[in-house]
Amino acid sequence: MPPRKRKTTYPPPRNAPVRPPRPGEPGGPGGPDTPYVRPTVASINLSASTGRAGLKLGDRVRIAGTGLYSGEIATIERLTTGAIPSAVVRTEAGRTRQVRTIDLEPIVD
Repeated sequence: MPPRKRKTTYPPPRNAPVRPPRPGEPGGPGGPDTPYVRPTVASINLSASTGRAGLKLGDRVRIAGTGLYSGEIATIERLTTGAIPSAVVRTEAGRTRQVRTIDLEPIVD
């Protein structure tokens, strides 16, 4: 049986654009001096696993943090325990959402 043919490789064309350095390479973003942080990586709040103490059903809260309905006032409809405690809240506009309890701020009436 004859050996397989090698794939033919050609040199890059002389008029090819110069490739920018990749992340982590010298001269590129996050060179050898600084670690490269990918923009798509999510940051994890490690204190979210403790949750917020003192919340109970029917409490009025403000949704803090970022995301949908941030800054709105809502009422707690259900509390859920787990690795990251969360609550189902209903906003004053009548929409429901599940939120981490660390992102809820109690409102004093």
